[in-house]
Formats: sequence, C-alpha cells, structure tokens
Amino acid sequence: MVEVSAGQWSIIDYIHRGHWWQNRGILTLNLFLIIPLLTSVANGLDSSLVNGLQILPAWKLYFNDPQGKSLGLLISAQFLGNLIGLPFTPYVSDRFGRRFALFWGGVIMLVGVALQSAAWNVPIFTGARFIVGFGLSFCQNAAPLLLIELAYPTQRGRITSMFNSCWYFGSIISAWVCYGALTHAEKSEWSWRIPTLMQAICPIIQLAIVWFMPESPRWLVSKGMESRAAQILAHYHARGSDERDPLVVFEMAQIRHAIRMEEEINRSTSYWSLFSTAGNRKRMRIILGIAVFSQWSGNGLVSYYIETVLKIVGIDSPEKQSIINGCLQVFNFVIAIGAAMLVDVAGRRPLFVISNSGMLLTFCSWTITTALYRELNNVTAARVTIPLIFLFYFFYDLAYTPMLVAYALEILPFRIRAKGFAVMNLTIMATIAFNQFVNPWALKAISWWYYIVYCGWLIFELLFIIFFIVETKGRTLEETAALFDGDEQPHDLVAMGGEAASMTMRMSRGIVLTAEHDASMQQEQEKSEYYEMKKRYRDSDITASSTDVHARAL
Repeated sequence: MVEVSAGQWSIIDYIHRGHWWQNRGILTLNLFLIIPLLTSVANGLDSSLVNGLQILPAWKLYFNDPQGKSLGLLISAQFLGNLIGLPFTPYVSDRFGRRFALFWGGVIMLVGVALQSAAWNVPIFTGARFIVGFGLSFCQNAAPLLLIELAYPTQRGRITSMFNSCWYFGSIISAWVCYGALTHAEKSEWSWRIPTLMQAICPIIQLAIVWFMPESPRWLVSKGMESRAAQILAHYHARGSDERDPLVVFEMAQIRHAIRMEEEINRSTSYWSLFSTAGNRKRMRIILGIAVFSQWSGNGLVSYYIETVLKIVGIDSPEKQSIINGCLQVFNFVIAIGAAMLVDVAGRRPLFVISNSGMLLTFCSWTITTALYRELNNVTAARVTIPLIFLFYFFYDLAYTPMLVAYALEILPFRIRAKGFAVMNLTIMATIAFNQFVNPWALKAISWWYYIVYCGWLIFELLFIIFFIVETKGRTLEETAALFDGDEQPHDLVAMGGEAASMTMRMSRGIVLTAEHDASMQQEQEKSEYYEMKKRYRDSDITASSTDVHARAL
C-alpha cells in the first residue's frame, strides 16, 4: 500500500517527457495550430499592403497619388471595418464555436480581396479594404482563442506568443512582393494588383482545413459536450485515446471547476461583466493599457508612414525605401519569434519592463538625430537614424509583439475571454484609426517636433508597466485566469486538478487511498455539488437563501 497526501500534485507531474515531436498527438496538434496562426500572417499582409503600395509608381498613377485625408481614410479603412465588426465577434465565437467564427471571417475577407484587386478608383479600393477588415475581425477574435485553448500546457505561452509575432511574416511578404513588383513590373497595373491578390492565400488555406482541426475543449465543456472535450484532450495532449490519462483528467477537472467558479463570479456574460468585479477591473486596466501602448509608442510612424519618415531624414529613392522597409520586417519577425521563445524563461513582467525602457531611450535618441538633420543638416545624424529605428523595434518586439495577445488572453477567464479580447482589439483598432488620421497631418505640419509628444508618452508607459503588470509564468491557463480573483481560487484549481489526476493514477495501479485522501475527495465532490446546485437554482429562477442552498448541497 502506498500513501500519498492530498494536494502535492500539479500539471508538471503529468506532462509528456521528451521531445514534443516524438508525441504524435502533440505533433498533429501543432500542425493544426498553424491554421489559426495564418490569421496573424493575413493581418500583417493586409495592414502593411498600402504602406508598400505607396512606394509603387504605377499605384500612385492609377489612383492619382492620394494624399492627406484621402490617403488617411484609405489606410484606416481596414481598421474602421475591424471596429465595426469587433463588437459582434465574441457572440459568434461563444455561440457557434471558434472554428465557425474563423470560417465565417475568411469568407468575408475573400469577398473584400476580390473587390480590392479589381478596384478602379479610390472609393472602391477603400470600400474593399473596409470589407477585408470586417471579415478579419471575426478571424482575429477566434484564432488566438483556438490557440490558447487548444495548445499543449507547456507550450501555450510560446505558441500563443507566436500569434502576434507572425504579423511580421505577413508584413515581410507584403514588403518584398511590392519590391519585386517595383523592380519587374514598375509601370504595369499588375505591380499593385498582384500584391492585393496575395491577400487571398491565407483565407483560402484556412477555409480548406479549419473543419478538420479540433474545436476548443473549453468551449465544448461550456456547452455541455464534456465527452467530446475529453476525446480531443486525450487524442492531442495524451498518448493514444485514453480519456483516463492523468493529464486529461487533470485538465478536465480544472476546466470544469474554473467554469463553475467563473459562473459564481460572472453571473452574466455581457460586456458589463468585464468591469463588474474588482478582479475583472484589474484585468481590463492592464489589457486596455497595453492595447493603447502597442500603437502609441511611436511604432505607428514607421509601420504606416515609412515613406514620410524616411523622407524627413533625406532618403527619397523609392528603391531604397522599399529595401529598408523589407529589411525592417525581416528583422522584426526574427526578434519577435525569438522573444516568443523567451516568455516562459524570462517571464512576462521582465520583458515588458526591458521593452518599455529600451523604447524610451532609443526613441529619444531617434528624435535627437532627426532634429540634428532637419535643423543643422547633419548628414551623419541622418545615417544614424536608420539603425536607431531598427533598435527601437528590437525593444518593441521583446514584449508588445509576442505578448500583446498572449498575455491578455491568459489573464481573462473563459466566460469573458472572447468579449475581453474583442474590447482589446476594439481599443487597438480605435488607436490605429486615430493615428492614421493624426500622424500624416502632424508630420506635415510640425515635422520632427511631433516625435517629442511620443517621448513624453513613453515615460508614462514605463511607469504604468512597472506598477501594474503581474507575472503569470508557470501557471496553467485556468490558474492564470483565476490569479486576479484572490489567492484561494488558484489554489483550489491546483488541488482540484491534482486530486482528480492522482486518484486516477492510483486506481489504475491498484493503489489504496488513505482515509485523509478519501475525506479530501469527498470535500471536493461536495464543493462541486454545491456549485451545481446554486447554478440550477439560479437558472430556474428559484429564490432561496444562501443558507438553504448550502444545506441542500451538503
């Protein structure tokens, strides 16, 4: 007889030992997870497209070189479409599933791409970008939810961090396709039509494969389909199809218990739920903060107006601008993927602090070199500006590219995850749209002096990060989400999962349970029954005092 005390087990005791590619289930799962990652690639391609098209003489000639408000509206049309679609996306993801939302968004995107590639004037081109942005909003909501809710526990942080990092891969495609069009078909209409058609590749692949990949087990449990959820976890997280595998039992116990606890805290799932409790307000303060910082740190100047920024320091050649743009996207992608691999090693908080500190120092230096060139015609300062732009993005990519989506999703509980993520994306789109109208006017009106505004804002960002960012390294998804609701709930989740999994291991090996363990399991069972009883009373509109409910449950 082996006696094991209760509460000594965690998920680390049940994970796969050895290389992940040697586990067929994990390997297959990671191949499927490429499908939601393609949403970020599509976003990067779509968002960067007009930035590259502005360098093409044929595009300027065909559309009469749009400037000012016309250019600002054209660039921000995709984000405005995103803004309109985002409030509806969580309802589709939560009601019909993550896969359906991804499929539906892809269909809408293809309609927009077809119209954009055939556009004959600026209003049609602008309207097509609006449709692309509207469809992309559904994909952007569903894809990272699939990633974080499906990923293998020990790979969740890295895989989810790769989502936003893949934005640069799409941006690389956009930049270098535009460069190839410039060098091989400079005067042809196809120099800009082919890059727009490239936007269809990712949605087509997703539409072809999305129904073959598994649905989120968290979503399935929330809809009462626990058997299907257990099958998915057994097939892709454990070896074979054994639903009694300790890892599967551990995850299912935590998912069920977390959803029950969330029902007690968030009795409704409206947008108001995001701000109705102290824990949710802490979450949303952080999420809204990093959402704004991700676009108002000075990066929007280069991301969408690189031609203007480079002209300010004397680089007027379209070919040189295109090469710098392409090299910057490759650099960003490499740094962002590298940072994504560090999130579980270095931790979330240290990366955010280093990122904001570095951005503040490099952007101030960037401002000084630009001022020296513009005011004193210092050519050396102009040359230094280019490596400073790369260095600024190095620090930006340490935290905001990999962790913007991953960190926001992991601190949100399941029942409000889709809505909280939609609000974050809504905030991002609003700040981007604002930037697209303000940046060109400000740069044209006051040139490099506009950079000083960002220097002051970066100081505020650093202080916010130091005081409010919470470390989440080393926790399961359910434990991380419960972190903001007090110390007791994460402990309960660990105990619930560990007890369920360890009991399964003992029973499968014929190990006799101690009386202490039996008592502990009975207590957990009573707690589960208590949650179920309260839910039934609330759902059936039966009014009863909390004392009566507790008496009935126990």
